[in-house]
Formats: sequence, C-alpha cells, structure tokens
Amino acid sequence: MAELTVLITGATNGHGLALARRLAADGAIVVLHGRTSAKAAAAAADLPGRVETVAADLSDLRAVVTLGAEVRRRFPGLDVLVNNAGIGSGPPGRGRQVSADGIERRFAVNYLAGVVLTSSLLPGLSRIVNVASLGQAPLDPTDPLLERSYDGGRAYAQSKLAQIMWTIDLAATVPPGVTVNAIHPGTYMPTGMVAEAGIRPLTSLEDGVAATARLVGRADVSGRFFNGQHEAEADPTAYDPGAREYLRALTDKLLAEFLPAGA
Repeated sequence: MAELTVLITGATNGHGLALARRLAADGAIVVLHGRTSAKAAAAAADLPGRVETVAADLSDLRAVVTLGAEVRRRFPGLDVLVNNAGIGSGPPGRGRQVSADGIERRFAVNYLAGVVLTSSLLPGLSRIVNVASLGQAPLDPTDPLLERSYDGGRAYAQSKLAQIMWTIDLAATVPPGVTVNAIHPGTYMPTGMVAEAGIRPLTSLEDGVAATARLVGRADVSGRFFNGQHEAEADPTAYDPGAREYLRALTDKLLAEFLPAGA
C-alpha cells in the first residue's frame, strides 16, 4: 500500500477506522473522513504512519460537493476512494428520517453521497471500493423513497442494492485502468451500527478489514460484488438493465443540482 493515497469515508469508528489503521500500518497515506473535524482528529490521533483528516456531514449533499473540492485541492494524487460511510437500519420502530435535502436519509447517505463524492473525484482515481451489504432490496417504483410505507431495514437494504447497481454501471463508464467494486466485508461485524440494531456480531472486525483491504489493493477486477474475500452474486435486480436504468433516472433527478455536467 506504500504508494497509495486512500480516502475512507465514515472512518471515525468501526470498520472504517479499523481499515484506516490497517492501511496506514501498511504504508498508505490515509485520508480519514469524519462527520466533524473533532471526530476525525480524535480518530486519527493514535493511528500509525501518515494520516490526514477531512470532515463533512454526508447527509447534506452540498457539504459533499464542498468535501470533494477540498479533497481535490489538498490531495491531487488521491488513488483510492473507499465509500464506507453508512447508516444502518436503526433500532426497531424508529420512524422515517430525511436528509438536509429532504431525501430519505439512508438512501441519501449510503448511496447518493457516494455518487456525488465519486463524481467529484473522477477521473483522478484508480480504484473505487463501495462498502455495501448482503442485505439488499429492490426499489419499489411506486414508492422508491418509502414515503408511504417506511421500514428502516428496507431503507437500508434498498440503499445497499442501489450501491451495487451503481457499481456495475460505473465500472462500464470509468476511464481505462480505473476499477470499481462493491463489497460486503462481513456479516454483523462488531460495529456501532450493529450494536444500535441490537444484533449479535457474527464476523470479526479483523476479517472484514482484511477483505476490504484486499480489494483496495486489487487492480485486476471491476464491476463485481464481493462477499468477504470471494466474488458473489448480488440480488438479481442488480443485473437487470431496466432496473438499473430506473435507478439512474431517479438518481439524476435527485442529484440534478449536485452533479457536474455530463456526470
């Protein structure tokens, strides 16, 4: 990893922080993102090697645009983006939440923020890793943002399948030499997200980090979904061109004012 500069979003705790520690120890220059500057600085304080920090609330897409501009200015040699930040299903019974832009919050943070940030940082990147999940659910075109029938688990699963569908589309459009992949690092790792949902961990954090770090270091595969260290099949909807076309149209509509022209 010694020649790589890697931006990891959502890296102040859990999988993101553990991945930052692993990559920094391996010699990468790590750019650690947190929701606030204080959280990012505290997380970076005890990491080895060279660690830089950036901050933005990814539930505010204007802040994501600003973050992208800052990263381009400060780290013009950025090699890898790990879209790791995410919101889980939440505790049972929690009602629907919206982002600063009025979008269902899990869809906004888990999916749309990564689209905006990635679009801002291309074409300088060589690798993009999207931290997705085995928990996947297709969008309902009659209620895609769950305005009529909300469930936190479904909101999370929709956002994660959207990530994978976007991964497949993006891999077909990025410049030669750029790879884009999605990964489910592990099932119910011991993270704050899992604890909030009241779920018993099943996969160690170390195993999840090892799987993601391996994908960060791979340049020979693109447009794929991985379960840990093995390539896997996502929900069949991910491979449906019509479903991906619908997602692209919805994404373009929601992000019309945030994406650069032609993105």
